[in-house]
Amino acid sequence: MGDSSETILRFERVNLSFDETPALVDLTFEVRSGETRVLLGAAGSGKTMLLKSAVGLVRPDSGRVILFGHEITAIPEQDLFGIRSRVGMLFQEGGLFDSLTIEENVSYPLLNRRYGTPALDEVKPRVEEALRLVELEHTLDKFPSELSGGMRRRVGIARATVTNAELVLYDSPTAGLDPITANTIMAVLIKERELYGMTSIVVTQRYQDGHLLANFRYNPDRDGIEDVSRNGGRGGLRTTFMVMREGRLVFEGTQEELESSQNPYVSRFVRR
Repeated sequence: MGDSSETILRFERVNLSFDETPALVDLTFEVRSGETRVLLGAAGSGKTMLLKSAVGLVRPDSGRVILFGHEITAIPEQDLFGIRSRVGMLFQEGGLFDSLTIEENVSYPLLNRRYGTPALDEVKPRVEEALRLVELEHTLDKFPSELSGGMRRRVGIARATVTNAELVLYDSPTAGLDPITANTIMAVLIKERELYGMTSIVVTQRYQDGHLLANFRYNPDRDGIEDVSRNGGRGGLRTTFMVMREGRLVFEGTQEELESSQNPYVSRFVRR
């Protein structure tokens, strides 16, 4: 997935408005290979717009977005397809196609790539492997309506990662789920991260999601996640927390720095 110092994504003073209402304001940050970013903030604070801007789904009014070394704010739409194929995205609520089976949903990004489309006989094995990782390999012939909310979210994760994406963007993967199901979803994200070394940005309003990402690692020997933060260590995990407010980045730092912040708005997203 590249050298640990390699910059995967960089925002440089990005501004974006809709009908004169600011969505992103002077936004600057960078994400390095193998890093996990946890993005917190109130509804309407710009979190989803940040993800959409990261892959060129919306273009900023000013500033630069650089993805895998390409300034995507300055290239034609048709030239974005190859760059986007290196990114996976879990949309809010999973974003599955209701009329397609689970197999068809997960295979969709493989079959609709402009570049690097696998041979047809390779597609189903890759779909099966992606679903096996989220423990849903038995759902190939089912439709989304036949699955629970948590299962649909896991299918969405399989679809986001089936292309072996180098960067995965998760938009509220645990929203609307009960705590037990939400923790199951986060365990899946951690497992995917550890197995494939993925770089990821995770939008959430649950502090617990960030805590798990920052402190837990997948253990293949017991096929589960385990706390690696004991004795003050993180087991090599690199997790950065970001807090958005009205389009602005008002905090960027470690979990310890987040928890010690004296900013009342930032403190709202910390479980004491």
